[in-house]
Amino acid sequence: MPAVGIFQNVPIDRVVYGRPAASVLAEEAARLGAVRVFLMVSRTLDRETSWIQEMRSALGNRYAGSFDGMPSHTPRDAVLSATAAARAAGADSIVTFGGGSITDAGKMVRLALRHGIDDAAGFDRFAIQVLPDGRRISPPFEGPAIPQIAIPTTLSAGDFNAVAGATDTRTMLKEVFHQPAMIPRVIVLDPAVTVRTPQWLWLSTGIRALDHAVESVCALNADVRSTSESLGAIRLLARALPRTLANPADLDARLEAQMAMWMSMEHHRYGVSKGASHGIGHVLGGTCNVPHGYTSCVMLPYVMRYNEPANAEKQALVAEAMGHPGRPAWELLHEFIAGLGMPRTLAAVGVTEEKFQTVAEVALLDHYLHTNPRPIGGVADILEILRAAAG
Repeated sequence: MPAVGIFQNVPIDRVVYGRPAASVLAEEAARLGAVRVFLMVSRTLDRETSWIQEMRSALGNRYAGSFDGMPSHTPRDAVLSATAAARAAGADSIVTFGGGSITDAGKMVRLALRHGIDDAAGFDRFAIQVLPDGRRISPPFEGPAIPQIAIPTTLSAGDFNAVAGATDTRTMLKEVFHQPAMIPRVIVLDPAVTVRTPQWLWLSTGIRALDHAVESVCALNADVRSTSESLGAIRLLARALPRTLANPADLDARLEAQMAMWMSMEHHRYGVSKGASHGIGHVLGGTCNVPHGYTSCVMLPYVMRYNEPANAEKQALVAEAMGHPGRPAWELLHEFIAGLGMPRTLAAVGVTEEKFQTVAEVALLDHYLHTNPRPIGGVADILEILRAAAG
């Protein structure tokens, strides 16, 4: 029967690529009518490069203040600290410059400003709830009232998503928040500002982008458009990431990887699901503090091997896009990740077997465990994947 679905347009005004970030930021802030621009930035980049000062200078009188204290996985308490600083500065726009946790923090700060949130419990009513049968309850709420300009320095791709992930430090559970207006209005892809991103972070988040694309190809509800875009992203990443490993100064390869990251997220416009690599990865991040990209390095090949009996034909498309038709996709992914020098086992990222039961139980609360191509029947199935990845 013909494919059916819904394409969800989201309010991204522009993606500007291949130009210097500071000058683009000044132009876009003026176009949006922003007069109190608040920067949320990487502390390391603020201390060790001139880029953020160049942004402040380019903004001139529009610059209102900055925050540089956001940890990984966007904990609620740090979001509240950033919100207080933005509120005190009278921010009418948020600029995020850094990795995925800073991007998500910008979305969460805008949410907190819109709804007057000033304590950790204030976020509770906005988080998506996952029912035992896998259905998600996304509470309706008004989206942020001020825009965000995102300048990513990694490849985690959350800039192209109307979802934010933030960790409830009371439970150490990374939760999901969704509202179409949470997506940044402008995204600036400047390869030059990624050259100071640590190589492990750049490459591991590149595998995160690859995970987005691979699980989209293999999704239960994949269609022609999502599959085509995702296969294109896989081809680009398979070529660009090794080039940036060999020559970190190769800006053409870096921009190619950024464009692939963008392509890897286009499926979110029409609700293409993900699988257990994403679902377990969310828990490894929020509960075990594994860096975002490393979760994909460790989980994606093992989830693909687990799923192979259910979707071998789709996995064959992944193998072909990676340049090796006829070989098992999970095996190619293992080799590709190893070739980039990334970790490939849970032990390598500090997750020992005594944590597996907790990870499995919490993972069942993640929506993507319920949309995995091969059904996940319960904790025992998740434990099977975790033990295979143990190392």
